[in-house]
Amino acid sequence: MKETEKTQIKISVRNLVEFILRSGDIDQRQGSMDSVEAMQAGSRLHRKIQRRQASSYHAEVPLVLAIEEEYYQLVVEGRADGIILEEQVTIDEIKGIYMNLDLLEEPIPIHLAQAKCYAYIYGIQHNLSSIDVQMTYGNLDTEELRYFRYSYSMEELQQWFSELILKYKKWADFQYEWRLIRQQSIKPLPFPFPYREGQKDLVSDVYRSIARKKTLFIQAPTGVGKTISTLYPAVKAVGEELADKIFYLTAKTITANVAKETLELLGERGYRGKSVQITAKEKMCLCEEVECTPEKCPYAKGHYDRVNDAVFELLHKADVMNREVLLQQAKEWTVCPFEMCLDTATWADNIICDYNYVFDPNVYLKRFFQEGIKGDYIFLVDEAHNLVERGRQMYSAAVVKEEFLAMKKIFKLRSTSIVKELDKCNKKLLEYKRQCDTYEILDDISTFIFSLMNLVSKINEYLQKNPEFPDREEVVDFYFSLRDFLNIYDCVDEHYVIYTQHTGEGNFMLKLFCVDPSRQLQERIDRANAAVFFSATLLPIQYYKKLLSTRTDNYAIYAKTMFSSEQRMLLVASDVSSKYTRRGPKEYERIADYIYGTLQAKAGNYMIFFPSYLFLNEVYEIYEKKFPDTARLLRQESGMREEKREEFLRVFEEESKEPLLAFCVMGGIFGEGIDLKEEKLIGALIVGTGLPQIGTEREILKNYYDENGENGFDYAYRFPGMNKVLQAAGRVIRTVEDVGVIELLDERFLQREYKMLFPREWEQHEICNVKNLPGKLQDFWERQG
Repeated sequence: MKETEKTQIKISVRNLVEFILRSGDIDQRQGSMDSVEAMQAGSRLHRKIQRRQASSYHAEVPLVLAIEEEYYQLVVEGRADGIILEEQVTIDEIKGIYMNLDLLEEPIPIHLAQAKCYAYIYGIQHNLSSIDVQMTYGNLDTEELRYFRYSYSMEELQQWFSELILKYKKWADFQYEWRLIRQQSIKPLPFPFPYREGQKDLVSDVYRSIARKKTLFIQAPTGVGKTISTLYPAVKAVGEELADKIFYLTAKTITANVAKETLELLGERGYRGKSVQITAKEKMCLCEEVECTPEKCPYAKGHYDRVNDAVFELLHKADVMNREVLLQQAKEWTVCPFEMCLDTATWADNIICDYNYVFDPNVYLKRFFQEGIKGDYIFLVDEAHNLVERGRQMYSAAVVKEEFLAMKKIFKLRSTSIVKELDKCNKKLLEYKRQCDTYEILDDISTFIFSLMNLVSKINEYLQKNPEFPDREEVVDFYFSLRDFLNIYDCVDEHYVIYTQHTGEGNFMLKLFCVDPSRQLQERIDRANAAVFFSATLLPIQYYKKLLSTRTDNYAIYAKTMFSSEQRMLLVASDVSSKYTRRGPKEYERIADYIYGTLQAKAGNYMIFFPSYLFLNEVYEIYEKKFPDTARLLRQESGMREEKREEFLRVFEEESKEPLLAFCVMGGIFGEGIDLKEEKLIGALIVGTGLPQIGTEREILKNYYDENGENGFDYAYRFPGMNKVLQAAGRVIRTVEDVGVIELLDERFLQREYKMLFPREWEQHEICNVKNLPGKLQDFWERQG
């Protein structure tokens, strides 16, 4: 940017009016019905309406107004749905909603305000003296239309728009002033540590990828310093005007906290950046139950009247805004902490949050990712191996036949028309059920979808007319599950498989299964300037590149770990297996012998990872009986709550002369994301190759990828299994001081198909059996001195 050019502060028309003109209460009952624009269905209705218009109708017209302030330009931009160029110019604003249009007496004020902004921008730029506004509401189910029309003189629009901008000016001033502070702090910002071997190259690779607006995949072994090695170059890129906002995306609280601490560390070195950590609504709620109505929650009542002032004050008194800071501010201003957190994120430089807030079609932050709008964002995606399965979950949806019958009981005496539609849906599901043995793949469910749309329309209408009735909560939950199903159905293409199945609970399910989430994920990635995916277990990297993105020009690098191979002994057992055909007392006893042999070589804390709870319990009981009183024994249980999990991990922190054996499940809560350094954990024994259990979806995945020219077994079983193995193994060496052993207790690891998946750091490994194991381990521990 030339020095003579002013900084631009940009805001969309929609964000401007929604931010400045909102008022009143949070009310989930009202919001559930009129936060009603489903993106896919809304866009389709827009296009349908636009195509029907005369030649004087111009669709999707971009409008931009630059307002000159003393030090910056305030740029208000948006896209008018339609401009009708006749003798009297008309701005057409189309809104697709699920509400019964007979109940809509006037336009929703925020919607009309958007149209008035477009009218003012167009009118002022074309020297008009007056202009008309048409609000076009379309019901997304019935496609019925309703119009509201208004005429405005430019004088009244100018006065109204000037007042709107005046209210926003202090926020634009803050953005301008804060950006100056931020940018000046970044230029001299040093890397906060001496560079480890290979780390400077990694930092440079991340920066280069951002500068070139590329997507980068990093296999980042433990010891790379992946958080600082991605955040630091991203911050420096912001300092060079290559982006304006960083999203640090992660699946776990522990990695989110590391990101927050890293930003605080940069703050200690002089960096000034506003950082917000978004926590789930349930964990932010100040009430005993999450019930967002003004009657039940004092923080919901009048929230929108106070929240802007609460956010403005918070931005002036804190740089790092985590859960505790946000809760304190929310209490002081009596506002909802979760909603205030989302509003604060609008003004933040760094947003630390779950993947959902960027990628999930139901939860994503609409203020940043409105359809068709690309932001000056960088996405840093930590533990990116998790995003494959999370993506499949986010873009899949299911309905259960028995829920339709439960709804029929609720509506039996309330609405004959809803019961009639429920019967139609149930009848079609019964037809599918009769065709289904265990599971059945379907090609066409359009008849069911048509019935479902009618049902959703009827339930929506009923909810509009009946804000209070017994069982309303169950009906709303059912309504949204159907709405979600219909929205996902709009996305169904060759990346999906539609199937029915008899579930283990005795229910019958129809599912839209997203087998390949790459297209949907790519649409979200495209909303940023650049994205960096990284994990200690992003292998094989081509698999993740294929499933996380559709682009073929993405970069990939293998970062160099600072850990030495001397710190670790990797053993592969040649005389044991977790294969189903081998499972039995003899094999369980041999695994117990491996555990005891490991303990004999060096007493200490070990984790043993098993393919299932059943397998774990079999070996646990044999060990306890055969080798009593040799160690303290811990056993992971199914469905452990957070307190139990913390209690489990605290045992590793205790100072004790007695060794500790923790029996865990691979891929479970202790298989990744825990950090036990030095003597707290000196070894991991991994039983089996981690293959997921055979099931309907695994078989669908296998068949899908076989049919698409890939190795289906790899995609459905081997690669996900190996990821669990690598994660479990990664618990052992966490720092340069750590020393430990990793034992792969399954002879299948000696097969070429598995050895090809070993990370580079595993090139040095030894083959062992239960007899020579103690000797090999003793040699290793003696070398450590």
